[in-house]
Amino acid sequence: MGLLLRWLIGTVSLLAVAYLVPGISVDTFVTAVIAALVIGLVNATVGAVLKFLTFPLTVLTLGLAWLVINALMLMLAAYLVDGFRVAGFGSAFVGSIVLSIVNWLISLFVPKGDD
Repeated sequence: MGLLLRWLIGTVSLLAVAYLVPGISVDTFVTAVIAALVIGLVNATVGAVLKFLTFPLTVLTLGLAWLVINALMLMLAAYLVDGFRVAGFGSAFVGSIVLSIVNWLISLFVPKGDD
């Protein structure tokens, strides 16, 4: 249940980002569901490896390198999902920040499960 709830939160967050950030668009709700899944999978695999490999750079830049990696992961997800578009790196950078903030805000209002 927790995984499905996080997936739904990610979907709603992605729809909010598509509404708030110019240059990011999602065609349909189904596309947003698929894109949220792909974003989660990309962050869990490629993103995790990149964050591990760039940890020394992240320390030197006080965390700014992870913002760049998150933007690149958002662009990769947009490349993989038809109907989910990110216009460029600037939109991806702002979108990844807004996505994190919206996801966190929504998670504040969702009750924590026993997992």
